[in-house]
Amino acid sequence: MRSLCLIYPMSKSLIILIMGFLCLFVTVSAYSQEKGIASFYTDALKGKKMANGDRYDPDDLTCAHLTAPLGSIIKVARKDNPDHSVMVIVTDRGPYVDGRIIDLSKRAAEELGILENGVTEVVVALIKKPRV
Repeated sequence: MRSLCLIYPMSKSLIILIMGFLCLFVTVSAYSQEKGIASFYTDALKGKKMANGDRYDPDDLTCAHLTAPLGSIIKVARKDNPDHSVMVIVTDRGPYVDGRIIDLSKRAAEELGILENGVTEVVVALIKKPRV
């Protein structure tokens, strides 16, 4: 993969988007699913270090989850419209608010259509765990 990235430089978000499309066309059984409330990171966290060591970028498709391994790919779908979903990479731990199961980057929240309300009910599915 590194050699391809040197020839064809791509952003992490583009790679996640491509992987998301592949998951739509290939039958993938999720490792686990959970239902709950999703929220999104405040802009004040831009540039702050996350649990994986990277800096938070609101334009990336990332999330915080309490138990999914860092580097995992998670599919987040709106409970009221399961066809409206986004694929994100776990880069941080959280949320630390009762009742919430995932914190999304601003871009992921925008793609799910939750910027106006700030929170929504979602179904979260662990699609791919990172290689160890």
